[in-house]
Amino acid sequence: MSFLFGSRSSKTFKPKKNIPEGSHQYELLKHAEATLGSGNLRMAVMLPDGEDLNEWVAVNTVDFFNQINMLYGTITDFCTEESCPLMSAGPKYEYHWADGTNIKKPIKCSAPKYIDYLMTWVQDQLDDETLFPSKIGVPFPKNFMSVAKTILKRLFRVYAHIYHQHFDSVIQLQEEAHLNTSFKHFIFFVQEFNLIDRKELAPLQELIEKLTSKDR
Repeated sequence: MSFLFGSRSSKTFKPKKNIPEGSHQYELLKHAEATLGSGNLRMAVMLPDGEDLNEWVAVNTVDFFNQINMLYGTITDFCTEESCPLMSAGPKYEYHWADGTNIKKPIKCSAPKYIDYLMTWVQDQLDDETLFPSKIGVPFPKNFMSVAKTILKRLFRVYAHIYHQHFDSVIQLQEEAHLNTSFKHFIFFVQEFNLIDRKELAPLQELIEKLTSKDR
């Protein structure tokens, strides 16, 4: 969310996904920003009274895509084919890419390649009006929540890779407060609506416990 980064000009990895001004989703985004400004993340992620859960998940999914896009954009110089020949999150976790359409059988690839595939795939889902309708009155599809869960599960992997493989660079760039706030917001959100299986969160389980224990 832009409030996290102030007005700093930061390169994003992929073009930012904008929510149209004047739309109901834009109002929801503004509501989220205002609530986040209060500093209480547990409260900030709760479904606002009278709002549609699908729409709330959609707005926040777009927002997390933009945040991760910006965070990864700051460390792309350090995440290269040479430094990260595999998409990993520590020594125990390695991810192989498949999207079910263009690449059906999971392939081993470097982290920058994997994240490029992943962010392009997410962007395609967010741009698909049948999945993420931006016009008022257009219903969300029946499979919306399962698509959103897959997007969030995959976006988590970018956080996991950054924390495990590039945290030194994040500290060097003085971005750790942004990264931690963004990730904490993300975790509170997925916990609130049970959007990612616990086993998928295992690569960052210790960090998740540390970040969330103060707010129980």
